[in-house]
Amino acid sequence: MTDAASPGAGKRVYVIGASRGIGAAIARALAADGFDITLTSRTPDGEVADVAAELRAAHPSADFAVHEVDTGDRASVAALAAVIEENEATYGLVYNAGQSYDRLAASIDPDRAAELMEINALGFMRLAAAAMRPMVRAKQGRIVATGSITANYGVSGNATYAATKGALLGYVRTLAVEIARKGVTVNYIAPGFVETRLIEPYLPYREKMERQIPAGRLAQPEEIAHLVRFVLSPLAGYMTGSVLTIDGGLSANLINRRP
Repeated sequence: MTDAASPGAGKRVYVIGASRGIGAAIARALAADGFDITLTSRTPDGEVADVAAELRAAHPSADFAVHEVDTGDRASVAALAAVIEENEATYGLVYNAGQSYDRLAASIDPDRAAELMEINALGFMRLAAAAMRPMVRAKQGRIVATGSITANYGVSGNATYAATKGALLGYVRTLAVEIARKGVTVNYIAPGFVETRLIEPYLPYREKMERQIPAGRLAQPEEIAHLVRFVLSPLAGYMTGSVLTIDGGLSANLINRRP
């Protein structure tokens, strides 16, 4: 149940890419704090509809909407941006859309790389620009991008994905500086390996991956979600422009292995 004392009461959060995995887990975590949530997906009648139905049953006092958006399509993103900008209850934007593209740097298809940049970074930039306007007017808001630790490390075959997440990180830090005095925070979540469908192509190498992680396992989507939940809470009001790494110690291990 939601009541007026809930930190999210009367506030709308847009979770971009909420069909499954990290995005769905984020929606569930934020629903527990009483937020009204718009869940987006390229297929609004698919898994995201089931997540929304689940949340409506568990939290009948809050409002859960589903909005179709393809973050690789500029017109689709523009339509959602207009909705976000016009909603004075807009409090949060959590961008969880992303695709991977594994190729050695010398063999990258530039057109495919451009598509990935649109999905992983430019879509966020367009939506963040829209979201910050009602947030600035209200003098409160939270913008969160789900990135990756790959933005800071060279990993063979990962050049395009890392480049898109690096672009995302640069934009987050700059926007955070520009609107810090407006009551709006902007932060970057940097997961390592997470137990989602995105990791499925790498599962034949799972044992090797887990050996690299000091914690000895992959993260669960709920662990990422609860970090996002904190970032959207009143307790995180002084944190902006931050990179919040959650990778079981993998980054620290990679640093230690450098010559």
